[in-house]
Amino acid sequence: MAFNPIVDAEKCAGCEECVDVCPVEVFEMKDDKSVPVNAEECLGCESCVEVCEEGAIVIEED
Repeated sequence: MAFNPIVDAEKCAGCEECVDVCPVEVFEMKDDKSVPVNAEECLGCESCVEVCEEGAIVIEED
């Protein structure tokens, strides 16, 4: 099963918590927003979802 992390740029506050917590480095900061640059590496652990206080991240299952 594949996972697809999605960041709502309008909600993202640029705190970088998801970048720090992701065990497989899915996210990078671009223009002060989180971007899933390595989405194919996502494990579906939802650590990023839990740490995002803005509710800007969802993980969809493919």
